[in-house]
Amino acid sequence: MPQCIDKQLLCRQFQRAANSYEQQALIQQRTAEHLLDLLAQHGGTTPPQRVLEIGCCTGLLTRRLIERVKGMKELVLNDIVPDFAARMNIAALAPSIRLLPGDIENLPLPGTFNLIISSSTFHWLHDLDHLLAQLAVALEPSGTLAFSLYGPDNLREIDELTGIGLEYLSLPEIETIVRRHFKLLHSSSQQEILYFTSPQEVLHHLRQTGVNAINRSPWSRTRLQHFSAEYRQRFSTASGVSLTYQPLYFVARSTHHR
Repeated sequence: MPQCIDKQLLCRQFQRAANSYEQQALIQQRTAEHLLDLLAQHGGTTPPQRVLEIGCCTGLLTRRLIERVKGMKELVLNDIVPDFAARMNIAALAPSIRLLPGDIENLPLPGTFNLIISSSTFHWLHDLDHLLAQLAVALEPSGTLAFSLYGPDNLREIDELTGIGLEYLSLPEIETIVRRHFKLLHSSSQQEILYFTSPQEVLHHLRQTGVNAINRSPWSRTRLQHFSAEYRQRFSTASGVSLTYQPLYFVARSTHHR
């Protein structure tokens, strides 16, 4: 059964995973790269001067963004984990970076932007529609919104066996929300599958990326044994036991006129 997101638990779990996140976050890395490819295709020809990144985490997208988007005058980095941005060695990345720590759903936005971008974050929101309405106001005319998040098939193996999972929105549902506030330029869905030698490795992977941030129950030995047996029975392949990710991608343009 989908669970309501506890933002304090989310923050704690990602803090614990900070040192191991980039080593384990293979899908998040691919997702960030693909999002930037889509931005290059659909984001227009004028380089953005002022950029907001929501959910910067340890900088998987941030570093690629700085490399690929030239001419930024200011980059504002947000994350719910206050010390994430500090881990990136900000001064070495770019001199024009400003930090905006905290829950983006509860923060006033500092001015307006030519580009607002977020990768692998918006599925953690309580109210995507409300945030997009705020971002629409903060986006300059002809500015671009680009984001990725995950869809209903994400981590489906875990959901099917445990009933623990987020209430993911589908691609058409998100398209409808985006069109309320922006001109939708691109939307797409992918499926990415990772393979592990055992169900225990799957759980280790999820802990090391902070993705287990809605699981409040400890694993007893009996529960773990039952989970492992069921996982092997249902999701074993020639490559190992599978874990499914479903990244969704969106690029949109501001329709506001000032």
